[in-house]
Amino acid sequence: MPYIEHVATQNAPYPVPQKETAEVVRNLFGRHFSDIDRLLKVFDSGQIKNRYFAAPIQWFEEEHGLAEKNALYIKESVDMGSKAVRQCLEETETSADEVDAFFMISSSGMATPTIDARIMNELGFPSHIKRIPLWGLGCAGGASGLSRAHEFLLAYPRAKVLVLCIELCSLTFQRNDTSKSNLIGTSLFADGSACVLMTGDEVKTLRNCPRIIDCHSTLMPHSEEVMGWDVMDEGLHVVFSRDIPSIIESWLKPNVEEFLTQLHKETSDIDHFVAHPGGRKVLQAYEKALGFSEEKTRPSREVLKYHGNMSSPTVLYVLKDIIEKEAEPGEEGLVTALGPGFSSEMLWLEWGEKTE
Repeated sequence: MPYIEHVATQNAPYPVPQKETAEVVRNLFGRHFSDIDRLLKVFDSGQIKNRYFAAPIQWFEEEHGLAEKNALYIKESVDMGSKAVRQCLEETETSADEVDAFFMISSSGMATPTIDARIMNELGFPSHIKRIPLWGLGCAGGASGLSRAHEFLLAYPRAKVLVLCIELCSLTFQRNDTSKSNLIGTSLFADGSACVLMTGDEVKTLRNCPRIIDCHSTLMPHSEEVMGWDVMDEGLHVVFSRDIPSIIESWLKPNVEEFLTQLHKETSDIDHFVAHPGGRKVLQAYEKALGFSEEKTRPSREVLKYHGNMSSPTVLYVLKDIIEKEAEPGEEGLVTALGPGFSSEMLWLEWGEKTE
């Protein structure tokens, strides 16, 4: 079975305390809401302390069109992505020549050729690497990228692949959109990138790393309005249904149980719950649906607290922390993330020494 050798993360360049973001929103939206103080409580109740943005906080106080936002998305994605890839390769003593495929996941901007091609040119990658760019997976993208790379490595067990997730969700902020969806998104979303090196069974290594046993993809029929983007002249407008927590409570448990049954596992077998932290209410919905304590979701809560919801890379930040700080050989874990569609992506992990 394929292995997750290493996870490297790269924050966006501008750290911003949550209180500072709330004040900017108050200045921009205060005149549109008579109850702005009540609405701004979401910035405190979301349990986010700090986030990272691709632009200084003052940039968001001015109007920017789609072309300007997207140009910044490309520039910063190439910069952040190159740093994450370089770090991942250096920390595993892997050369660019050894990489067989490059999975690139992003949903917060547009680029053709895609960001991976630009990064390959930036870092001098060989020209024959297989490129697999994936767009539109949103918050499920990190887990989906791992799943698709897993399937590639089942077919090519001697291969090494990179999975790179980059999202600059802050650049989708709409200063003239006074919808509560935009306000909620502004309190949650952030920017970040993560790069994963994965290898097939026949690649030699001595690292203690998780092995992917299986993956499980699910699409909820006719649920396009739950989560996603509306593309308008000003850019991407967030679609964020208020029903997401209740949908998770009712839909997630049978979905997880179906996957676990296929694996002959129980929820009690989950030593590590590697969950995408979509927000405080999403994590509470996970806990309620699966009967987990807050301790089980603590790694996800920590990432949410100090990074916010970065969409696709976020679950990889959680995975990195668990790999480096908590997991031991013989333990097992469930990776789960939810995204537009409405959709779910899950993977089952087992930790152990890979010594072939």
